[in-house]
Order: sequence, then C-alpha cells, then structure tokens
Amino acid sequence: MLIELSDILSVKDKELDVQADIKMDHFTSKMCDYTIIDKSPLNIHLKNIGKKKFVISLVIDITLIIPCDRCLTDVKHDMNIEVRKEIDMNESDTDKVDIEDEYFYISDNKLDSEALVYNEILVNLPMKVLCSENCKGICNRCGANLNSQTCGCDTTELDPRMSKIRDIFNNFKEV
Repeated sequence: MLIELSDILSVKDKELDVQADIKMDHFTSKMCDYTIIDKSPLNIHLKNIGKKKFVISLVIDITLIIPCDRCLTDVKHDMNIEVRKEIDMNESDTDKVDIEDEYFYISDNKLDSEALVYNEILVNLPMKVLCSENCKGICNRCGANLNSQTCGCDTTELDPRMSKIRDIFNNFKEV
C-alpha cells in the first residue's frame, strides 16, 4: 500500500493513522523463503514534527513458518514488530546513502508500507530457531530425525591421526 506523504508534510503537527492489510503471503530473501501463516492488520501512525521531518510508528504481528535449525521440522515463529523512526525529507540522496537506513521505502513523497514491513521482518529475523531446547537434530549419516526415532548408524568418531595404527591392528587381526 502506498501512503501519500505530501498532505502530512504540508502542515506542522498533522497526524495520520492508517490501518491496512499487508499482501505478503511469503517472506522471501536471498537466503530463505518462509510462509506467513498469520498477520494482523498493519497500524501506521505518521506525525509531522516540522521542517519536512516526520515520525513513523508501526505495529504489526506476524507468524512465520521457519524450519528448525537442527532437525528441519517446521516451527511457528511469532513476531511482534513495533518501530518508531524519524525521517528527514530535507536530506539529499548522497546524505541518505551515508545513513545506515536509506529509506528505500519512500519515493516521490509516497511511503511503501509493504517495503517497510519487509525491511522490519528482515531486521527482526532470529539468528537460530529451534523446535525445542533439547532438539537432537538429524543423523549426519542417514538423515533420520533423532527426536522421533533412533537410527542404527555407527556414531563412533575415530581420531584421524590414529588411522595408521588402526590399519596395522586390522592387518594383523586374526579372522
């Protein structure tokens, strides 16, 4: 949804409340593609604070399906995103590049709420998601989920530095 900012920027202390549904059903980036299974309406509050500056306040609740980092089971991950940003429209394009947040979601006095939400989801994604604290993961040999079953794989880890001695013992072993 595009929100026109020229009305807000024209009058000091003018405020605007916008409630809208976001259209995203998937969150896709270079590293992931997660399904959005639940989302609350997007609440945006805009306030002109004078001299072509305004404040954006954003609140949204989103639930993503993210695979567990150990066993790859789907996990529901709830995100409560609350953001407050001060935007200065007086800055030139070169000044905006120097700022960490380049306001790519604002162009031609229009605020792209979808791009803003996408950016905030990206920033708030967790580093690691686990289905439970004691997740056992998957077997690195057969791929079995160790939380639901046990596998018969040999799990002994032998020191590779001892391989020559092991070969000597195996050659002289009586059959």
